[in-house]
Amino acid sequence: MKEQLEKLREATIELISGLSDEKALNDARTRILGRKGQLTGFLRGLKDLDPEERARMGQLANQIKIDLEQSFDRMETAIRERMEEQRLAAEFVDVTLPGRRSPIGRSHILHRVTDELIDVFAGLGFQLAEGPEVELDYYNFEALNIPRDHPARDMQDTFYFSDNVVLRTHTSPVQIRTMEKQQPPVRVICPGKVYRRDADITHSPMFMQIEGLWVDRGISFADLKGVLTAFVQEYFGKDVGLRFRPSFFPFTEPSAEVDIRCVICGGEGCRTCSQTGWLEILGSGMVDPVLYGFVNYDPSVYTGFAFGMGIERVAMLKYRIPDIRAFYENDVRFLNQF
Repeated sequence: MKEQLEKLREATIELISGLSDEKALNDARTRILGRKGQLTGFLRGLKDLDPEERARMGQLANQIKIDLEQSFDRMETAIRERMEEQRLAAEFVDVTLPGRRSPIGRSHILHRVTDELIDVFAGLGFQLAEGPEVELDYYNFEALNIPRDHPARDMQDTFYFSDNVVLRTHTSPVQIRTMEKQQPPVRVICPGKVYRRDADITHSPMFMQIEGLWVDRGISFADLKGVLTAFVQEYFGKDVGLRFRPSFFPFTEPSAEVDIRCVICGGEGCRTCSQTGWLEILGSGMVDPVLYGFVNYDPSVYTGFAFGMGIERVAMLKYRIPDIRAFYENDVRFLNQF
């Protein structure tokens, strides 16, 4: 038995010295020192020896077990150190190399234009108001004097969830919700996303609008003209002219479209302005008194005006962008220009 134990020790030490994998080392440890291992089998066979031989062989077997456990432990430590060295070598960073800057994100051009418009109107005394994008038919149409048979109700223009729930087609519902909550004076600006079933180079199914509302005692069309003139001159430049053209909107009377001198040709006439020298920028008008009936305002006491414009339209004019779809294609080459 002594020779067998010595041979087991030598064979095991030789085996350990040739291992380079921690899993293989653990398998070998189990195979030799485990509960069903080779050395354990020798220890169980000691019961068949006479007492004197059993004591000598038992002492030898225990010493061999201690030696082999130490050998396994040393090899395990060596393997782990070698693996750590390999990992560190693979992760080596040459600190002398120049740094690589991560690209820094910036606000989208439409958000920037929105913030610029809000700042302009905030300087004119308007406060920010917001509302839901999924809107009730009542706020999106009925309370804005848009009857059931109006073309804006047509399914080809509006996204309907049900007969009474739609994706808002303008931010005007925010004006009704605001007037419901407070008595005049009301002076708010309402930016946000709106949705219509339309898509081409100048229209998008989702786009952004910003609308304004001012209701108080003695508000007149002259106030509307003054506010919009101040806006145009502040945002597009003091030399940019503007004009008001009669128009129609269900929720304002009288109503007017506002044009500005073409920022491309300076009013001389070009392809962008269809040789007219003018570019349409927004719609406006005095709040129709019928709307006050929905919000419990007295039309004999209060008057007001409202206006609205597409933020993409403003951005296209200011930055001379020919296709509205460029705002939503996420082409970094386009976005990096702003």
